[in-house]
Amino acid sequence: MTPALALDHDIAYRAVQGRDPRFDGRLFVAVVSTGIYCRPSCPSRTPRPENCRFHTTAAACVAAGFRACRRCRPDALPGSREWDLDGDLVGRALRRIGDGVMDGAGVAGLAASLHVSERHLHRVVVASVGATPAQLARTRRAQVARLLVEQTTWPMADVAFAAGFTSVRQFNDVMRTEFGAPPSALRPVPRADQHPGVGQAVPGGAVTLRLRHAAPYDAEAFLAHVTARAVPGLEEAAGGVVRRAVPTRGGHALVEVRPGASHLAATLTVPDIADVPRVVGRLRHWADLDAEPLRVATVLGEDPLLAPLVARRPGLRVPGTVDPAELAVRTVLGQQVSVAAARTLTARLVAAAGTPGPSGLRVFPEPAAVAAMGVGGLRALGLTGARAATVARLTAVLADGLDLGPGADRGAARAALHAVPGIGPWTVEYVALRAMGDPDAFPAHDLVLRQALGGVSAAEAQRRAERWRPWRGYAAQHLWTHRALEDA
Repeated sequence: MTPALALDHDIAYRAVQGRDPRFDGRLFVAVVSTGIYCRPSCPSRTPRPENCRFHTTAAACVAAGFRACRRCRPDALPGSREWDLDGDLVGRALRRIGDGVMDGAGVAGLAASLHVSERHLHRVVVASVGATPAQLARTRRAQVARLLVEQTTWPMADVAFAAGFTSVRQFNDVMRTEFGAPPSALRPVPRADQHPGVGQAVPGGAVTLRLRHAAPYDAEAFLAHVTARAVPGLEEAAGGVVRRAVPTRGGHALVEVRPGASHLAATLTVPDIADVPRVVGRLRHWADLDAEPLRVATVLGEDPLLAPLVARRPGLRVPGTVDPAELAVRTVLGQQVSVAAARTLTARLVAAAGTPGPSGLRVFPEPAAVAAMGVGGLRALGLTGARAATVARLTAVLADGLDLGPGADRGAARAALHAVPGIGPWTVEYVALRAMGDPDAFPAHDLVLRQALGGVSAAEAQRRAERWRPWRGYAAQHLWTHRALEDA
């Protein structure tokens, strides 16, 4: 699907004239007279309308022969949730490219994961975004590389291979094409006031990166959500810092995140430097760094019930996950019990079936390992017979390959979850919201949401939520957060 905005030159140009930051990340303006592409809010002189060409991705600008502006840095923008709104083939393809599917499998692997031919995938992606899957993946690698060039002291060869390039020559050529300069010219001179540790390689292979997001960002709410659900042994959350292991292709990375008003500081210790892009992508999904708070506030702020909540917490995010399978299992463990009880059950499962991870933490067990415990083994952890049976069935389906990640076929995934005995609409929508990243998912059966709407039925809650599309998930998060603060 091509967003309607991309087809309306007048609307797009008015966004550029007004330097409207609401369109940053959703729209890029390529200027024919300069050969440069910018974000709509670029402070440079507004180009003439006849010199403007509008694209929905940075990759499409590069494919059309433009390079990134050095003043507004459109390549450094947080991502957009524009393509998260759709469950169609193009939206799924873009989310999978963002998750690094093409790093090891290429276009053929991406097409196979989507169950379409390479030719069909190429055709629909180019028609929708103006760039091929390969060009989109190349731009993603270049953006990761620039992040590492600017924020680490790694040698350029290490940066190239960490970002997924197959050779230093290819790395140099792509960086010149994308940014109009060799990589060495993009590395800043260290400042005397630079925050210690940020961007510096430290013993053990750790590096701290600043992951940008659109303002405002409610770091307090994100930390409160994670801290309340932190499972002993699996996660540590204290003093504004969260530590846990994140799955990678080569094992598990140790991450420490510190959310802040302007960026999220993430200290990574990875098994292989090639795991950095994947880990960064998972952290962005976990902390919802690609949210567009101004767009969300525009829709939700029109509702009298939500307007004061949005005004109070304008940068509220929907926390995701670094491991979709883990999120699904934890959701079932938390069905119809308190958060504290869910933590206790999860901790027992991690202690019984988890494996040793980095820095003394444990790794959440693989679905196959949980399924192998059987109903009897799960009941021994304190689960009821019905809950143990549901967990056993769910993990068996996950072990067979059910995809619940951001690039999943949301319709098929929802249907597969519904087919598991013991899983109802609440669980399905909760997993769709936090694991699949569907911003419009809405668990209408949730008791807190129904109480917030005056004790209505699930059907009435669903009807009332229609006015909040396509951001019903953010509406739910506002209501949950408000209730949690009241209870506190």
